[in-house]
Amino acid sequence: MTSSPLVSGLAEKLRTVRERIDAAARAAGRDPATVRLLAVSKTWPAEDVRALAALGQRHFAENRVQELAGKAAELAAELPDLRWHLVGQLQRNKAAAAARLGVTVHSVDRAALVEALDRAAEREQRVLDVYVQVDLGGPEGELGARGGALPADVPALADAVGESAALRLRGLMAVAPRRREPAPAFARLAELAEQIRATHPGASELSAGMSGDLEAAVTAGATVVRVGTALFGARPLASPAEGDTRAP
Repeated sequence: MTSSPLVSGLAEKLRTVRERIDAAARAAGRDPATVRLLAVSKTWPAEDVRALAALGQRHFAENRVQELAGKAAELAAELPDLRWHLVGQLQRNKAAAAARLGVTVHSVDRAALVEALDRAAEREQRVLDVYVQVDLGGPEGELGARGGALPADVPALADAVGESAALRLRGLMAVAPRRREPAPAFARLAELAEQIRATHPGASELSAGMSGDLEAAVTAGATVVRVGTALFGARPLASPAEGDTRAP
């Protein structure tokens, strides 16, 4: 397994991505160990997840509940310690499936979804880790382009998660605007994250940065970077852009 062409190719890409993360963290005066790599395996087969797991990667993300469920089931017996994350927009009617899987949800963007996830997690007798997704705007600054809650609505949404019985607020998540310099958007996100941590000390995580902008995210304080293309290559099938949390 470790000598296969697939693993060898992934090993080089994984090394490069980790070197980028480490360099960005050190340049920002941070410990590289404080930044976790989340491998976005959406559209790629379970074989690729298996190969990357052989290199030590344990956190994987999908956009769709159905795809996540299939890969998790296929790999559960041989890789029971994989941690699965959902980064795509989640519809309320998929909340029960997410709760059954016990995934970490990065895209909580409205009160109705908080309520649905809370009820579903209570039925499963588990606590779900969630992030509140923030809308950082689009190419001309318009909101709604990449998904998420309006910045002004984030504190109330964080409070709703904090008051729920079966959800645990891990922090904030966001996608940088397309075709714009990401650093200012990530700086705004970091300020909002600091505001949320003042009232929710446990919300210490910041999920931001992808293949093309992870350095800017790490500089702004990201503790989780979501990387797909730089690890796996170009998508084998047509799909939304990496990290795009809009519904397919």
